[in-house]
Parts: sequence; structure tokens; C-alpha cells
Amino acid sequence: MGISSTIFQIRDVYIEYDFENVMFRYDHEKKKFFRKFYGEGYEDEINYNNHLLNDAIRFGEEIDERKYKTGKPGDDFQKSKID
Repeated sequence: MGISSTIFQIRDVYIEYDFENVMFRYDHEKKKFFRKFYGEGYEDEINYNNHLLNDAIRFGEEIDERKYKTGKPGDDFQKSKID
């Protein structure tokens, strides 16, 4: 799949990378990237050269703003393995 690099020049972009249970947001106006893991209600600002971000751009899929803001529940399988 992947996300075209030209889209970042035009507008905000939202990406889901379900392989790593993470979503990303690109704020076009501020020219900054943000990351939010499944099950977490907050996001962190990250650098454009973040390895996980670049994997998501290459292998993730674009989602809409609503899906990003709503978030996804945490991975219950992983939590049960840790407990």
C-alpha cells in the first residue's frame, strides 16, 4: 500500500499501521508528525526520520481524521501475555 509523499505537501494526513498497533498524524500547517498507539488517549510529537513512522508511510494505510481521533482499543492479546 503505502502513502504517496506528495500528499504531505497538500494537507493533513492520518496513517494507520496496524502491524505495530499505532497511528500517525501529519499536521500540514505546523509541518509536524504525531504518534498515537492503540489504547492510548494521547499523542507524542515525533521526528520525521522516526523509523516506525517511515515504516508506516511505506506499509500503512491512510485513514480519516475521525478514525484517528476515535482511536482503537489496545491489543488485548498482548496485554494478556504481559500479565
